[in-house]
Amino acid sequence: MDSLKPNHALVMAAATLLLTGTMSGCMSEDSSSQKTPAALGGLAINFDDGVPSDLLKFENTDFETVKTSQANNAVALHFQSKDNQEASFAFEPKKPWNWEGLSDFAFAIDISNTSDTSTHLYVTAKDTSGAAHNRSMVVPSQSSNTYYMVLRGDDLNIETGIRSNPKKWISEHEPIIWRYGTKNIDLSQVESIKFSVRGLLADKSIVIDNIRLIQAEAQDKDYLVGLVDEFGQNAKLDFDGKVNSVEALIERSQQEQSKLSNHPMQGRSKFSGWSEGPKLDGTGYFRVEKYQGKWSLVDPEGYLFFSTGIANIRMANTSTITGYDFDESLLPGRDANDLTPEDSKGLNRAPEAAVKSRYVSSKLRADMFEWLPDYSEPLAANFGYRNTVHVGAVEKGETFSFYRANLERKFEETDNAKLMNKWRDTTIDRMLTWGFTSFGNWVDPIFYQEDRIPYFANGWIIGNYKTVSSGNDYWSPLPDPFDPEFSERASKTVAQIALEVKDNPWCVGVFVDNEKSWGSMNSNETRYAIAINTLKLPSKESPTKAEFDKLMQAKYVSVDALNKAWGTDIASWQGFAEGAELTQFTDQALADLSVMMTHYAEQYFKVVAEMMDKHMPNHLYLGARFADWGMTPEVRFAAAKYADVVSYNYYKEGINSDFWTFLKDIDRPSIIGEFHNGSVDTGLLNPGLVHAESQYDRGQKYVDYMQTVVDNPYFVGAHWFQYIDSPLTGRAYDGENYNVGFVSVTDLPSEPLVKAATDFNRQLYRTRFSQ
Repeated sequence: MDSLKPNHALVMAAATLLLTGTMSGCMSEDSSSQKTPAALGGLAINFDDGVPSDLLKFENTDFETVKTSQANNAVALHFQSKDNQEASFAFEPKKPWNWEGLSDFAFAIDISNTSDTSTHLYVTAKDTSGAAHNRSMVVPSQSSNTYYMVLRGDDLNIETGIRSNPKKWISEHEPIIWRYGTKNIDLSQVESIKFSVRGLLADKSIVIDNIRLIQAEAQDKDYLVGLVDEFGQNAKLDFDGKVNSVEALIERSQQEQSKLSNHPMQGRSKFSGWSEGPKLDGTGYFRVEKYQGKWSLVDPEGYLFFSTGIANIRMANTSTITGYDFDESLLPGRDANDLTPEDSKGLNRAPEAAVKSRYVSSKLRADMFEWLPDYSEPLAANFGYRNTVHVGAVEKGETFSFYRANLERKFEETDNAKLMNKWRDTTIDRMLTWGFTSFGNWVDPIFYQEDRIPYFANGWIIGNYKTVSSGNDYWSPLPDPFDPEFSERASKTVAQIALEVKDNPWCVGVFVDNEKSWGSMNSNETRYAIAINTLKLPSKESPTKAEFDKLMQAKYVSVDALNKAWGTDIASWQGFAEGAELTQFTDQALADLSVMMTHYAEQYFKVVAEMMDKHMPNHLYLGARFADWGMTPEVRFAAAKYADVVSYNYYKEGINSDFWTFLKDIDRPSIIGEFHNGSVDTGLLNPGLVHAESQYDRGQKYVDYMQTVVDNPYFVGAHWFQYIDSPLTGRAYDGENYNVGFVSVTDLPSEPLVKAATDFNRQLYRTRFSQ
């Protein structure tokens, strides 16, 4: 294919690596250089007799057999990026594999990559019931190694509260990192093992060989013990930048402080707009305008503005569960009228009256820490509490923020107000020095009135309104926007945001809610799930269902006409109101489901937009930040009808043109609310949702992603998630333990990432508007 021109010299070099293991990170002699003497579990593929076409399947992937020696072969795979969201290779036996009798084993594969860029692979093991075990990995540039995916082992049966656990097998090979799904699939009916790449910006090639099952020669029984040192770092690993003393932390902090600037980069306006570019009408607040065919934000003075920034700059997600708890009767609990989810608040420290009742609620968690302060020590101010945990080893409990403790150490300050002031000022100076034009979502309100860098406010609509379901309510069920209680709660939420913002022109706009499970495009059932599930409800209990009743009665008049169109046998409109279930999908039924979805989504965005007009008329409404896994055309168009800017969270290598063709149809300004990448070279256990091989590679991937955003005429900005690395042992709410911060738990910047972002930001406006 014209779009695929593999470099055969690199392919042959990679094939040679599989045999010789001459590069850094290579395999030991007992892996790919020697063929497995016995096929454990009936699996042993080495390609010496060619590619087994009845077993190995490809999608958007070219392949060729290459020699690793005179007698041995491997397979070179070339993933195509052009107009493809996914390219893959999969092992699919004619008869499912039965590995039920094996103990403590993993699927293993040798992979080589001699290119100058890393390759992120998604891996899925699936059984015949459809249960999927999902993992991911990165193949570093210029590397060769064995990668393994544990499919049976004690670690799979332990809920640690960490998104991906430390390495338990004592092995030179690289574990494939856990993501989500079913940890224990039916090993007697293994249907497939699939490797894929998604959202590629360029063609990529790897060489694979020696697919087999392996068993652990030795395991670390204390892999979860003594994991965290006094600074919140990995106590078991050494890495560049590791802090070993308070004195070293203070010295590095002082060195950074001397290099920070307190004003925007040259060529920026007061609000970080493009002062060297054209000046449009300034209204005193941020607005949107299509300028020379490209959507743009316009700053309060009238300068073109493109929003680059970092999200989640707050203490709320810096804490981790310690494994301790208190007498529940001594805890205040949650206020039913609260407008902010608990995980979006600060540390929420337990009251002093409860401290004496402190006890170990999870020895597993408590044993992870080499050190925690006594409640009588100054650093005990960094303890907190969570009344609810989304996923974890405990349902609630004590937390500790090593990040905030390190701020106290480096700034030599224990007074909370003074400490937060120093942190706030340093953070703003960093953003300006690094060339960001704004903050992203979820920035602490203490930044709102500083008038130094633009920001985005945020809020959640929570309350006792009725809900509907898409069947995959990952974070929570969706609101019923036709319930008057929803409108009331939306009004209170936006009114509270307005009180915090105080009509400040530095506020670009407001995000309301986040990553709702609106539905997905996997099937008709998932696309129209909200409508399908709501139809089953009694209309007297569901305002949205009552709206669907009105829509269908107005269209069909008689229930017989509805039955003819849908292929149903509903007895009467009263029966429809009591609950109707679709078991098939005629073309007309699908069209009607689409109408219902549009009606539902438009009501949600209409209510929020009306509250924005009522309480914050001078500020932009930026939607609900769609996750790419949880949005449908109906919902996107509904958002575009009422939001000033439509927001999306998109975790891939960049803005792949094939996925984003709908932007032309919507033709509204859009913004990326979240993206990131990470690595494990600083002691963390999980790179995040997009994998890089190193801190340097993180910077390269940042630039690659941002370039695709700047090149797209519909986007007006993109925000990185997040400012601070996740806690090593997982954030308290859901266990995320990602290396996705611009700064570490010790509040030290990732210098390669910062440099790459700064260099890109310096050319931002000329790159965007001078093309």
